[in-house]
Amino acid sequence: MMTIYETDGKSLSTLEPGTPLSGNSVWIDLLQPTSDEDRFAEEALGVDIPSRAEMREIEPSNRFYYERGAYFMTASIVYAVESPIPKTTPVTFILSGDRLVTVRYAEPRAFPIYRQRVEKGDAPCGNGSSIMTGLIDAIIHRMADLIERIQDEVERLAQSVFDLRGGIQTRNRRLDVVLKRIGKAGDITARAEESASSLSRLLLYFTQAAQDRGDDPRIRQRIKGALRDINSLLDHTKFLSQRISFILDATLGMISNEQNQIIKLFSVMAVILLPPTLVASVYGMNFKHMPELEWTYGYPWALGLMVLAALGPIIYFRRKGWI
Repeated sequence: MMTIYETDGKSLSTLEPGTPLSGNSVWIDLLQPTSDEDRFAEEALGVDIPSRAEMREIEPSNRFYYERGAYFMTASIVYAVESPIPKTTPVTFILSGDRLVTVRYAEPRAFPIYRQRVEKGDAPCGNGSSIMTGLIDAIIHRMADLIERIQDEVERLAQSVFDLRGGIQTRNRRLDVVLKRIGKAGDITARAEESASSLSRLLLYFTQAAQDRGDDPRIRQRIKGALRDINSLLDHTKFLSQRISFILDATLGMISNEQNQIIKLFSVMAVILLPPTLVASVYGMNFKHMPELEWTYGYPWALGLMVLAALGPIIYFRRKGWI
């Protein structure tokens, strides 16, 4: 779908399909474009629109480059923030003169949010650079919401891991659930970090492009502010990633400790039962001449000896603090 926006300097309006572009046509938004829509945008700007496969390439030379008077910038944008598992999608920004072309194959909420801000008069829309700056601001805002959600989840995970209430079975069940939640939080954090890192590189290139294009100083100032914001978010995602790793290590350590306690219990029981088993084995031998077999008190004697043989290791282990 292709949507063309015109500006009057303060607001955006959509151009009817089939209407020729005018000097006020500043934004061509390509959402899952068809070949005809790609061709239209290419003729309007005089450049080649990157394909979906080209947008997925991660080499900097394929994501940030200058061609035929246009600046191409591609970043991985996180979207579906409210869903259980947020996703990332490549979005390409093409700046040519006063026009901006966006190419995307998903619907990040940042785009409708930016349009709503323009309707309220809270976002710039005078030319392609200002529209791109407004879109990036909306993307960063959405990413900040996601990182806040991750932070809240990390706090809940920490409380669950270090909550010592309940019996062993309750704690074990809780740790199993926490382990799955840690994996999910780690995956979401990795996606957020990937998106923040990608946006940081885009803004660095955009800063240089805006300077080369001679964009308004206010736009360049906004780009620098966005770069500071995204770098702060990137640092925070790295901190959250480290904290998730710590919680994962703590969880695995506690699970390992529980397993060691079980193994220790079986080991102690085996050692305690070994001496009585030896006594029972001796008196279970079927030799003809065994004095205790004819003794009236032979049976209680054997039982008492087995009990004493078991008490010996128990007393020793307790003095050592092993049980």
